[in-house]
Amino acid sequence: MVGNVMIDSLLHFLPIAQQSRIGEDLGLKNGAGWGHFGVLTLHRPSNVDSTEKLSQLLGAIDAVAAEMPVIFPVHPRTQQRLTQGGIQHHPQLRLIPPVGYLDFLCLLSKAKLVLTDSGGIQEETTENTERPITISQGTNLLVGTDPGKIVAAARDTLAGKGKAGRIPPLWDGHTAKRIVDILLKEVPRGHAS
Repeated sequence: MVGNVMIDSLLHFLPIAQQSRIGEDLGLKNGAGWGHFGVLTLHRPSNVDSTEKLSQLLGAIDAVAAEMPVIFPVHPRTQQRLTQGGIQHHPQLRLIPPVGYLDFLCLLSKAKLVLTDSGGIQEETTENTERPITISQGTNLLVGTDPGKIVAAARDTLAGKGKAGRIPPLWDGHTAKRIVDILLKEVPRGHAS
């Protein structure tokens, strides 16, 4: 095991992301809102291609958003499904256009709660995850797509009953260096082609 290069990137860019003005732009940094909001992402075909399923998921998120602001940078695929299904009006959610990596990283770092179906973010609110280490060692919960479970887990987290976790071993920002060190040791010189 060498670690996770995505974490290398995150640790490198996080200090830069903290300079983002996204909080001010969304009116979150004015007062108690900064740090007391959620972030939602939905884009997987299994969650957005069915108008009924997407509507159920957003209904659950509406219940969470009634208790705290939930920022929803809407993926173009999801926006298309919302419009086609006539379900784009969710007054409790703050639907915004997609944001850049640094702005998004800033939002994630300040959010009290992240709800996602993205393998690269949480890593998953689908029925399974390709990143089990974030469940076994991190703070992530695999809730699935049942609206009742989504609301219950979000409320538990907001009430301070969220899962305690720790940073997995080797998620220290030095993964790329370990990979290079292994390659330099294992690949004979002149045979790297």
